[in-house]
Amino acid sequence: VQLQASGGGSVQAGDSLRLSCVVSGSSFSSFDMSWYRQAPGKQRELVAIIASGGYTQYANSAQGRFTISRDDDKNTVYLQMNSLKPEDTAVYYCKGRDWYQNDYWGQGTQVTVSS
Repeated sequence: VQLQASGGGSVQAGDSLRLSCVVSGSSFSSFDMSWYRQAPGKQRELVAIIASGGYTQYANSAQGRFTISRDDDKNTVYLQMNSLKPEDTAVYYCKGRDWYQNDYWGQGTQVTVSS
């Protein structure tokens, strides 16, 4: 199973970005997918989850600004990030969890938000 994340970049506060993560090598539709982020000097933290059935859950910091979605036909999970803040600056990682609770990680994509 391989996960390829993309879509990061350098933006101004208040801007938007959409991250994508393409999964290959397994049954994407059965995966629970999530986005994590890790800022310099901090632990990796959960941003959002979307279950195989479509249920979503967000960290408090992401609620109301970020939207996680999935396209099972494209084996892709997205993270739409609006109203970005400097504190959203981090490397963002996608993770897939299969039926057997095995976790698979993407390589990370850098998001930098300047004030």
